[in-house]
Amino acid sequence: MDILLILVLGLTLAAELVNGWTDAPNAIATVVSTRVMSLRAAVIMAVCMNTLGALTGTAVAETIGTGIVDPTLITLPVIAAALISIIVWGTVAARFGLPTSETHALVAGLAGAGLAVAGPEALLLSGWIKVAIGLLASSFLGFGMSYLVGKAIYLIGLRSNWLPGQARRTFDRLQILSAGLMAYNHGMNDGQKFIGVFTIALVIGGVLPSFQVLWWVALLCAFVMGIGTSLGGKSIISMLGEKMTNIASWQGFSAEVSSSAVIFASSLAGVPISSTHTISTSIMGVAAARKMSAVRWFHAKKIVFAWGATFPICGMIGYATAWMLVKALPVIQNLLSVF
Repeated sequence: MDILLILVLGLTLAAELVNGWTDAPNAIATVVSTRVMSLRAAVIMAVCMNTLGALTGTAVAETIGTGIVDPTLITLPVIAAALISIIVWGTVAARFGLPTSETHALVAGLAGAGLAVAGPEALLLSGWIKVAIGLLASSFLGFGMSYLVGKAIYLIGLRSNWLPGQARRTFDRLQILSAGLMAYNHGMNDGQKFIGVFTIALVIGGVLPSFQVLWWVALLCAFVMGIGTSLGGKSIISMLGEKMTNIASWQGFSAEVSSSAVIFASSLAGVPISSTHTISTSIMGVAAARKMSAVRWFHAKKIVFAWGATFPICGMIGYATAWMLVKALPVIQNLLSVF
């Protein structure tokens, strides 16, 4: 069991690395696409702000650790299976430049693995209600708020003869602040999810008597996510900020402020929300505020398809992997006992 615990903790950090590599770039997609910041400078800022955000609060970590699947009914193989589904799906999607939600990958993988070993009673309704709230908030509030903020800035600029495009220097500076805020909120919500998984693994492995987030766990996971962010994510940044639509700095500012507000409120309530969904729909909303044709809906549909595919794919991978691990573990233990 000690070896299995070490494996699960290693997989947790690997999944956090994938999260930083495939999900965290969403936070800096607009500020890089508008050329307000270089990729290198934006990554350094994102690493720092993601780390700071992940160390702020534990509400989301507790929801993931104790609210999605009944912790008394899951085992280390269940957690391992869920993490494997994240690593596999996140890596494949990133290969095609598709921004996926590690939030949905995690809850789907946990659900599939939990169903494989304990049946439907493993799922907790209260946690899934929070997941549904997060899904609605990221999809509709992100789009709606950025649309309204973007429309307001544009109309005020028209009426005052101070067009957003003419005030680029001002919005360039503001976007640096809003991008930092977005990265902070990403760490505050997404970063905490794997802190929760790491902690529940320590509880199941007998290291901790009860669920309590330790400072070194939060720091370790935040650091690993920062490393993942530093590895890049150029294809995802290109998809959101160039292929799906071309945006100016005032639009990037609008999208980041709107998505940050949604994610921050969700984090305080312990609602695991997809930052990928939120920033993507916010970018769509602020582009549509200028004109609907500004969004290249072909690429937007590809992103939405990846979102929809995350739940069933990660659920199936989690289920199949957990089933195989449960079957294989006794055999492996017997072999180890022989040697």
